[in-house]
Amino acid sequence: MKFIVSSSYLLKHLQVLGGILNSSNTLPILDNFLFNLEENSLSVSASDLETTITSKLEVESKESGKVCVPARLLLETLKTFPEQPLTFVVEDNNTIEISSNHGKYALAYANAEEFPNVVELKDPSSTKIQADVLATAINKTIFASGNDDLRPVMSGVFFQFSTENLIFVATDAHKLVKYTREDLSASQTAEFIMPKKPLNLLKNILAGNEEDVTIEYNESNAKFIFDNTEMVCRLIDGKYPNYEAVIPKENPNKLIMERNQLLNSVRRVSIFSSKTTHQIRLKIAGAELNISAEDIDFSNKAEERLTCDYQGDDIQIGFNSRFLTEMLNNLNSDEISLEMSFPNRAGILTPVDGLDEGETVTMLVMPVMLNN
Repeated sequence: MKFIVSSSYLLKHLQVLGGILNSSNTLPILDNFLFNLEENSLSVSASDLETTITSKLEVESKESGKVCVPARLLLETLKTFPEQPLTFVVEDNNTIEISSNHGKYALAYANAEEFPNVVELKDPSSTKIQADVLATAINKTIFASGNDDLRPVMSGVFFQFSTENLIFVATDAHKLVKYTREDLSASQTAEFIMPKKPLNLLKNILAGNEEDVTIEYNESNAKFIFDNTEMVCRLIDGKYPNYEAVIPKENPNKLIMERNQLLNSVRRVSIFSSKTTHQIRLKIAGAELNISAEDIDFSNKAEERLTCDYQGDDIQIGFNSRFLTEMLNNLNSDEISLEMSFPNRAGILTPVDGLDEGETVTMLVMPVMLNN
């Protein structure tokens, strides 16, 4: 088995695939890339058992064959080459030899038969979505997903597809983000929970890409197809919590202000908050917003006064500053709106501007009890 390929072209594809590799694998074969050569087409796969990602590359060859190549060794070698053609030859002595303009490098290969087979989806439903839109949806929601192993359903992003719209939701019980696209729809209703690792990989690959991504899914797996690349991953099993039930419907108190001004103020004041609760207090009366924090253990405290556009009753409400900062950071708008009902009910944060046609973002932040 022999093929010739450009070094930088190969590296670019392998770095994408390398994102799925774990630092320690239970199966040694998962430390390898699977090379599957069929004349001018080379398929390269990487897997962590939960997720398998495969890219098709164009190479010069008249041969066919399969072989597993040590991933980290190959990646480290490729990073050091300037752009040049590389020749790969599988030798009889269980090594694969790479020839460059200046030298030869031999890597021990593993048997391709040991590499896990890619799951074939039975009777999948499918939806097409623009790559950049999918990357945005992941970006806007993934930060709000949880890390609790006891509640695995909350450690992913909930995809809710219907004939009217596409909805993406993530929550960790302290904060919740719901991202909706009214301008897109699926051919039939479907719901599934995507794990975090493949989503992080997808958002990095797809950002800024105008192409379409085809998503195929059934009860247990989802497959993403784009640009000569396929990614199949196992879905998180379980029922997603009824997130609509926690979004307060009646919110008479509405605050509108500049996002950056609020973000910078919350950041500054939170430095003085308790290191265990990260609690900050928002006190709104008339057109004045008072943000304060206190760390009683160390006698640290801070207070800032800002002007805002506010309609509603005077209110005092406490938030965890880390969650508030994270949410404000994740919005791209110039102005935000914070809607509240009572100090013990969640606040709803939404962007006032900067959204595309058909796009809505709703963020929910749970309050913390104020100790007066």
